[in-house]
Amino acid sequence: MQARGLPNRRAAGPRKRAHILANRVSRGLRPAHEKPRMPLIYKIVPEALWRAAEALAEFDGAPVDQADGFIHFSTANQVRETAAKHFAGQRDLLLVTVETERLGEALQWEPSRGGDLFPHLYGPLQLADVLRIDALPLRENGTHDFSGLAP
Repeated sequence: MQARGLPNRRAAGPRKRAHILANRVSRGLRPAHEKPRMPLIYKIVPEALWRAAEALAEFDGAPVDQADGFIHFSTANQVRETAAKHFAGQRDLLLVTVETERLGEALQWEPSRGGDLFPHLYGPLQLADVLRIDALPLRENGTHDFSGLAP
């Protein structure tokens, strides 16, 4: 017997089951073997790109995001490696902090680097959903200083 309001998974085809699972994952109802949702996620953005987005009240992503069809985010455990891998030596960067709950079903957690689940936003980021925007200073050695910015 099917519980009220829940889809009948047995009657659904593979595509429908994938959609149902994606919806469950986006709401934090994930299988026990998957990592739990993080309350905060981070986006590293060149300041000039972010300032242009402010005029529109939404951020459509950097060129790499637009090419991939989603906006790449990182968790607190991933953001330093993201900075080192994709932004090494770059100045004038911002660290944008977003609460995951504000993004709804557009936020998906998908495997990426080393099999870790990374947050991907399928749609524009509304600037009203941003918790904080901080300058991401560059140290003399070319690495970024996250002191006081991310746990």
